[in-house]
Amino acid sequence: MKIAVSGKGGVGKTTISSLLARYWARKGYRVLAVDADPDANFGSALGIDTSGIVPVAKMEQLIAERTGTKPGTVGGFFKMNPKVDDLPEALGRERDGVRLLVMGTVKKGGGGCICPESVLLKALVSHLVLYEKDRVIMDMEAGIEHLGRGTAQGVDRLLIVVEPGRRSIETAEKVRQLTKDIGLHKVAAVGSKVRNAHEEEFLRKNLDDIPLVGILPFSEEIAAADLEGRPPSLDDPEILPAIEKIAAALEPEA
Repeated sequence: MKIAVSGKGGVGKTTISSLLARYWARKGYRVLAVDADPDANFGSALGIDTSGIVPVAKMEQLIAERTGTKPGTVGGFFKMNPKVDDLPEALGRERDGVRLLVMGTVKKGGGGCICPESVLLKALVSHLVLYEKDRVIMDMEAGIEHLGRGTAQGVDRLLIVVEPGRRSIETAEKVRQLTKDIGLHKVAAVGSKVRNAHEEEFLRKNLDDIPLVGILPFSEEIAAADLEGRPPSLDDPEILPAIEKIAAALEPEA
């Protein structure tokens, strides 16, 4: 199963991504957690030490070896289908059944970037989505930059994390439009930091055609874990039932 997670910054998408990854690992699945957000804090949410990790997008020697062109080059000739199938195992860092891969991002100017860095990242994402046998959960920025038309067809669900608020809803609508543009129709939303039935109803009323598959309530445990720099307890009585419900809704047969 391949899940991509998006949403406005600060809504809790990394927290939900990490809880799902840890839950599936506890269930016995091999899980690959992909940090595709420029803020790159998926590792800390998983309790994985990320010191010394260099994002794939900044591995200049690797990019040059795999594409045949030095990073920073725009245009010219380079391999459009570089070898990437060995990278998740070679570059990942693992804890408790979850392997973390930090992607990084390509800084673009103008209308986009056709460069070795972006070619390698897109090839790697395509491999993860279309060929990787593990459960893959991608923590993305507020958009779908890493997904193209080809890889979109392999994503089992794009999960948009929303909190009760107009700006979060507006971001969800923008992401939904982007998914339509590339033909990704398997989209769902998860509510985050929801304090009461009124806020849940606000989300259900304003998400339009995006189905709401679960709610992660506002949690003192999550807030405390953030302050203490540790992953929140998966066994917290508010967290576990919510994650179980979300995970069940994401299963292909659900």
